[in-house]
Formats: sequence, structure tokens, C-alpha cells
Amino acid sequence: MHHHYQKSLSYKIFTIFNYTFLTVAALLCILPLIHILAVSFSGSAAATANLVGLWPVDFTLDAYEKTIGNENFLRSLWNSFLRVVLGTAISMAVMLCAAYPLSKSDKAFRGRKIYMWFFVFTMLFHGGLVPTYMVVTKLGLTDTIWALILPSAVSSFNLILLINFFRTSVPKSLEEAALMDGANHFTIFWKIYLPISVPAIATISLFTMVFHWNSWFDGIIYMSDVKHYPLSTFLQTIIVQQDFTKMSVDAETLQNLSERTVKAAQIFIAALPMLAVYPFVQKFFVKGIVLGAEKE
Repeated sequence: MHHHYQKSLSYKIFTIFNYTFLTVAALLCILPLIHILAVSFSGSAAATANLVGLWPVDFTLDAYEKTIGNENFLRSLWNSFLRVVLGTAISMAVMLCAAYPLSKSDKAFRGRKIYMWFFVFTMLFHGGLVPTYMVVTKLGLTDTIWALILPSAVSSFNLILLINFFRTSVPKSLEEAALMDGANHFTIFWKIYLPISVPAIATISLFTMVFHWNSWFDGIIYMSDVKHYPLSTFLQTIIVQQDFTKMSVDAETLQNLSERTVKAAQIFIAALPMLAVYPFVQKFFVKGIVLGAEKE
């Protein structure tokens, strides 16, 4: 009895500590977002004078009107959507097709180790910025969406997660039974592997989406025309570098663009899609995050 009491006491302390810690962590993540949202709805004077906390001052929708009225912003938003959809689809298709054979045993797939090393090698050594740029340019991909999608289509890290998930989550007996029934590899992959791996596919798709949505550097390197900028590159040039030269705006608009409210509105609009995707993937997350953690 005494032992049980001790256990429950320490457990209570542990729980309280956990909740406190997680609440603080959650607040640290959410408060800056609320602040940005408040700034985006505030009047420019209040925002510039740093008077805005977590609630808008002089509530106005001007910043959103300017943002949504800015065709460069809308175009780059569309570029980003296109990039996320195409990029995630291509990445997942390629990686799933690679993960299936690589999840087999060395007996079943001779030369598997050579292929594995081929992928692991890319995790250890990078081609380097200049050679990568030269390859992309020589292939004639610059100023097309493919320059943003193809170089990063295969992530070895995600591929290895998928391989592990295939290995640990698909029962051997199920596969053997299908083979005996005369199913070929394509059918097994399509009918057995993919449905069982939905948590892994959802989780890694989310990783890939977030990667594509947030990556801005390749947009700056490979796109010479602002028309082709994805959203994160566009925001990077406006907010971080404060470079309005490429944005083709007149002096009056420039005055409005340098306001913190417009920036806040753009940052918030940029954060929204990923915030919207998360809840749908959430239920797979717990399953997916322990990807291949539990070995038989």
C-alpha cells in the first residue's frame, strides 16, 4: 500500500511537471503566431510604434487587401501550391517504389546492399552548391518548377524510414500467401504494402510538404524572374532582404509595403496552409513517428 502511494505521488509530480513543460512549450510556439496575427490586423502607426501585443490596435483589413491585391504575392502563392502538390506526389511515388524492393532481404534481392549504399552515400556527401547548380542549369530546368522539385525528389532519410516501416509492419505471412495465390510484386506492393503503410505515407508526405513549402533558397538560385518565385522565396526577398527592386512597385506602394502590417499579413497567410494540413495528418502521426521502431 505504502509502495503504491509513493508510486502515485511521484507519478503525480511527473504528470504535473510534464503538463507545465508542455504548456510552456505550446505557448512559446503559439504566442508569436498570435502576435503576428494581431499585427496584421492593426493600423500601420500602432504596428510601427510597437504598440501591438496579442490583440489588434486600430483594427483594419488594409494589410490583407494589399497582400491579396498584390499579384506577385498571389502568383508566388500559386507557385508554392503547385510545388507542394507536384513535389510531394513525385517524391512519394519515387520513394515508395524504391522502398519496396529495398525492404526485401538480401536473399530475395541480390545486390540490395549496393543500392542501399548508393542512397546512404548521398546522406554523407553532398554534390555541393555549384555542381548542383550547373547540373540544373545544363538540364535546362532553371526558371521552371522542375528546378524546385527534381533535385530534392528523393530524401534518403525518408526513404530509410519507409524501408524500415515496410520491413516491420508488413507481415511476411501475408506476402507469402499472396505470392502463392499467384500475385505479382506490383499487386503485392499496391494491395498489401501501401494500405498497411498509410501512417508512414501520411507522416512522410507531411515532412515532404513542409520541406517544399518552407524552402526558399533554391527559388532564389534557380529563378531569374520573380514570376516564378515560390511564396517562401518571395517573402524572403521582401521581408528578410527588404529587396523591393525586383518587385516592380512604385514609390507609393513601396511606402505601404515596408509596413510591418503587410509583412505580418503575408507571414500569416504563408503559415496557414501547413497549419490546416496538420490536423488531418495528426491521427497518423503517433503511428508514423515510431516508424519501424518496434522490431519483431
